[in-house]
Amino acid sequence: MKKIYFLLGFIIMGCSINAQILDKKDLQEFTGYFDFYYEESTDKIYLKVEKLNTEFLYVNSLASGVGSNDIGLDRGLLGGERVVYFKKAGNKLLLVQPNLKYRANTKNALEKKSIEQAFAHSVLFGFKILSDKKGEYIIDFTPFLMEDTNGVTSRLKRQKEGIYKLDKSKSALSLERTKAFPKNIEFEALLTFKGEPTGRNLRSVTPTPSLISVIQHHSFIELPDSNYKPRVFDTRSGAISISYLDYATPIEEDITKRFIIRHRLVKKNPKSLKSKAVEPIIYYLDPGTPEPVRSALLEGARWWNEAYEAIGFEDAFQVKMLPKDADPMDCRYNVIQWVHRSTRGWSYGASVVDPRTGEIIKGHVSLGSLRIRQDFMIAQALMNKPFAERDENYKPMLDMALARIRQLSAHEIGHTIGFAHNFASSINDRASVMDYPHPLVSINDGIIDFSKAYATGIGNWDKVTVAYSYSEFDKKTDEKTALRNILKKAQNEGLRFITDADARAAGGAHAFAHLWDNGKTPKAGLDEVLELRKQAIANFSVENIKAYQPYSVLEDVFVPLYFYHRFQVEAATKVIGGLDYNYAVKGDGQFTSKTVDGSIQRETLDGIFNTIDAKVLAIPEDKLSLFPPRAFGYGRTRESFKGKTGVAFDPLSAANTASDMTLKFLLHPQRANRLILQKSLDETQLSLQDVLDGLFKNTFNNNQTDLYLQAIQHQININVLKYVMNLAINDNSYFQTKAIANKSLANLAIRFNSDDAIAMQYGLMIKEFNEHPEKFKLESSPKIPDGSPIGTDICTYKDY
Repeated sequence: MKKIYFLLGFIIMGCSINAQILDKKDLQEFTGYFDFYYEESTDKIYLKVEKLNTEFLYVNSLASGVGSNDIGLDRGLLGGERVVYFKKAGNKLLLVQPNLKYRANTKNALEKKSIEQAFAHSVLFGFKILSDKKGEYIIDFTPFLMEDTNGVTSRLKRQKEGIYKLDKSKSALSLERTKAFPKNIEFEALLTFKGEPTGRNLRSVTPTPSLISVIQHHSFIELPDSNYKPRVFDTRSGAISISYLDYATPIEEDITKRFIIRHRLVKKNPKSLKSKAVEPIIYYLDPGTPEPVRSALLEGARWWNEAYEAIGFEDAFQVKMLPKDADPMDCRYNVIQWVHRSTRGWSYGASVVDPRTGEIIKGHVSLGSLRIRQDFMIAQALMNKPFAERDENYKPMLDMALARIRQLSAHEIGHTIGFAHNFASSINDRASVMDYPHPLVSINDGIIDFSKAYATGIGNWDKVTVAYSYSEFDKKTDEKTALRNILKKAQNEGLRFITDADARAAGGAHAFAHLWDNGKTPKAGLDEVLELRKQAIANFSVENIKAYQPYSVLEDVFVPLYFYHRFQVEAATKVIGGLDYNYAVKGDGQFTSKTVDGSIQRETLDGIFNTIDAKVLAIPEDKLSLFPPRAFGYGRTRESFKGKTGVAFDPLSAANTASDMTLKFLLHPQRANRLILQKSLDETQLSLQDVLDGLFKNTFNNNQTDLYLQAIQHQININVLKYVMNLAINDNSYFQTKAIANKSLANLAIRFNSDDAIAMQYGLMIKEFNEHPEKFKLESSPKIPDGSPIGTDICTYKDY
């Protein structure tokens, strides 16, 4: 009996305590979309929940980051967004995420219910109800805020940086950016993760690598009203899309529904050809961005307004400075953030999107602050004696770097307003800022000209994407027809759209869509780049650095010059076994796919062979004295030449790396297989045997008399050998591909029956390969220094 009284007393006392939570004197009240209260003495936040089963948007992000490009936990990194709602279950409130991938757009309630029950939903968190007063529930919200929602521990583990756990004793709520507004509430918490570091990246950016502290941001956002009209996705439009399965779709129609993502933009005067917007799209620049970068970013971002003007909106796209008291993670602001990392890194544009409709709620651009320095260095390497007279002669280099930053600003914003990459624009007069642009530098009367390095303004394709995504039509206009006419007009003007997967290198097949390329054709662009590289290397001298800088800095400046052709090589190799194709739809009149003409492939192949020519890859002997062993305090970095000669500069490994760069693309198994296929369908096409015969002619048959060039040639030859061997045994090679590669190796082995040490070594390699092919391993050449970005940039947008 005593136990029963004790239990009843405990329950009554608990209820009394819970009822008095909001009567505490030290509570700080926040009134907004949800009301909440902060208790300093316990470092707790209590959330008031009044509406159950009412959907809203939840977004997590990082307000402060780790500072390593490789790890990727950047300041301003957006996490996921999801539609959620609170549901009561016994003495708990559950935060539930419905499954929006599978829907039934119907008025039949039972049909809707059947879909909801068929697919799992997710309960994100369970909160004990502390107080229930006439439908007003009070919950302790603190544990939810202290979760590792952004997956810091899993990211560190995946990147092999160490095993970490959240240390709550070193974590706390952060009130500086914890705020409440009528349509959103924002929370932040300082989270500390404790563990044993195992990776060099984490050690390089943290003061105490065993303790990593970041600030995590959470947003609860009111969902937009139902007045937004989703726009149907068209594969030719260049727009990013969302999709879901609608099980209420009639059987004769496609069950997958696809809509583009875009900001809501409506004219104040819909009947007028030109009108202001009801609510313009406004982007805000991080006030921590320094000049002259700040002005460049503002200018590039504002280019987009021209495209909106072209479809009848006046001043509908605006760019301003972020107010000093504004939080860049606040969903009310579209933001361009200037993000710092320990090394050069990616820039990217991401968006918070309403998963139900595709409406963009917030655009968030992250621009890596070290990127501009790489463009500056490229210009510094290309110029002829820029610091011969004075160290202050940096303006031409700065101008080129700022031109790139303007373009980058426009590019990343393009993702956040709904647009995908277009890597087919460079062959069409740089028709889109959504391409990755390599500097278009030319030689005029022996002088390298930077005046047209980067395009200015929005391209013609960008106007097409804006027109498709944002044009308003009156009620008399059939929207589907109008949208198709926009794309048909672009097609008639010769504008093309090819995006990521079809433009990437390695086994890539599209011959006219590339990253970081120039020229009307890949071959023409390669010839121009190699000529420019040759001229710039001939000009290169100690006058390419400032007075009293170590020669080690000169070596670093030389790196992007030596590998200046790297991206055009990727473009050219894709012509071999290449295809030309479109994202065609029935009735649009576009061709679907065709093989690149054999004569074009052969011509391009001849140009590619220049990139494995010993004379092209040999750093001139008179330049080698410019690169002594590294100076004290100026050690090698990931962006330096790699070598095998200890402290001495290694020009042989430089040539090895450069030739490896060509051969890994040219002799990719998928490319070799396409050559087999193309030849089987058309005997006039280039064959794999043609490629290998030409390759041996330009390498093993290229007898150099100069000893230095001989040494370079052997570095090239060994790479040829290893990639042909790889073709011969690669699991992804056709049977015919393996047969041709093995036959070529057998024919090559015959010529190595001599007493010459080098010939004997080649022969031994082939013999060992033939006897034990299972032991073959594709050995890596000295790693090419980082190219990104200006290199293999991972500029990304969210993939829905």
